[in-house]
Amino acid sequence: MKHILLATLALALPSAALAGEAEDAAAAQALKAIDARYDDTAKVARQIWEWAEVGYKEERSSALLQERLKTAGFKVTPGVAGIPTAFIAEYGSGGPVIAILAEYDALPGINQDALPTRAQLPGKGAAHACGHNLFAAGSLGAALAVRDWLKATGTPGRVRLYGTPAEEGGSGKVYLVREGLFKDVDFSIHWHADDENSAAARTSLANRSAKFRFTGVSAHAAGAPERARSALDGVEAMNMMANMMREHVPQQTRMHYVITEGGSAPNVVPDFAEVFYYVRHPDADEVRRIWTRLEAAAQGAAQGTGTKVEWEIIHGNNALLVNEPLAKMMDMKLRQVGGISYTPEETRFAEGIRASFDKPDLPLGSQGEIQPYDVTLGYGSTDVGDVSYATPTVGVRTATWVPGTSSHSWQSAAASGMSIGFKGAQVAAKAMTLAAIELYTNPALRDEATAAFKQALGPNYTYNSLLGDRKPPLDYRD
Repeated sequence: MKHILLATLALALPSAALAGEAEDAAAAQALKAIDARYDDTAKVARQIWEWAEVGYKEERSSALLQERLKTAGFKVTPGVAGIPTAFIAEYGSGGPVIAILAEYDALPGINQDALPTRAQLPGKGAAHACGHNLFAAGSLGAALAVRDWLKATGTPGRVRLYGTPAEEGGSGKVYLVREGLFKDVDFSIHWHADDENSAAARTSLANRSAKFRFTGVSAHAAGAPERARSALDGVEAMNMMANMMREHVPQQTRMHYVITEGGSAPNVVPDFAEVFYYVRHPDADEVRRIWTRLEAAAQGAAQGTGTKVEWEIIHGNNALLVNEPLAKMMDMKLRQVGGISYTPEETRFAEGIRASFDKPDLPLGSQGEIQPYDVTLGYGSTDVGDVSYATPTVGVRTATWVPGTSSHSWQSAAASGMSIGFKGAQVAAKAMTLAAIELYTNPALRDEATAAFKQALGPNYTYNSLLGDRKPPLDYRD
């Protein structure tokens, strides 16, 4: 009997080794397919960059992605969660189910050509200064590569690309989470444009925003000022109180605002004015507490200026829930892929961009490196946070911008529209593809990541969004 078992084991070991070699070959082929699709990835990224459609208005960008996925054999469901530009595309059968997230909204109020000096494009009121055109193209590339791998290996499982609009202040993903569209997802993978390559376990700030609208009484500012009650006075009084409040909030709080409407002529006392506020903190409950104080400031400002105020919650995101088993795995995959190298032409572009910096915090050349792994707090916010409370989630960042570049800048918009950005999207696509393959083939990792997720949530966790039960604000960029 012992000899039979040994003989069986001897036969099984070569068979397992051959299966492993076949899987490795299929993974290598999937990465080669990403390289082979570089021109198409660049074309998609550049087209979405040129359109620069803002949140919930990304009709052409969304349609382009859906068309590519349909052609590749994905089943596409458009208009999910009551959002015309949101969609889900799925390929495969059985499980595990792995989601790859894609964003494609641009930022309003910024404009830049794909040049290393400040150069605005006539007639454009928005730009991809956060690199979501790259996010879309890179995630598309990963979804297609995972499809190739599933098909080549016959592995059970489904890959889904979630087309998620309006990340910039619109919380598009929150509505998908609220609708239960991640309930059967086992793991989610996302990435973001950046000036460095990193898979650090970086969390984010929870965030809530609202537009505070003051109404008053108009009159001639010189002829009858006593008859007027200035809505702009209400806005300015609120801003003054909010700025004084900054001294008395927790250290990690971030508050910022912009006056979106304040009147049209100095000699007409405005009867309407609006201010748009963001409040951020790592703890969602702390955001709620600070928010209560901000609402009280608005009410006090209205009372003191003889105006009325009402407000509309626009968006709200929970902080990212870090999953260290997945983050460490992604760090390994990113190191396997490696960083980004520049051509001489790209180096000249990068040097031109860096000439505009005051104190860049990363040297030129670091785009070829992978930053050390750590667990850290990022001071941005993202609606991926809500996804991370629905399913174990992991992300990666790649050097799509010149080292030292800040997001939401003309420099980031410039690099997002040319080959430096496109190369970064390719690195992200490869890292995400390898991460997905690891999750399909490594049940121990799946178990470890799921256990860490459940432990982080705790036994009594109930999901609550920071935007309440409002419907998607499809007109918030109007």
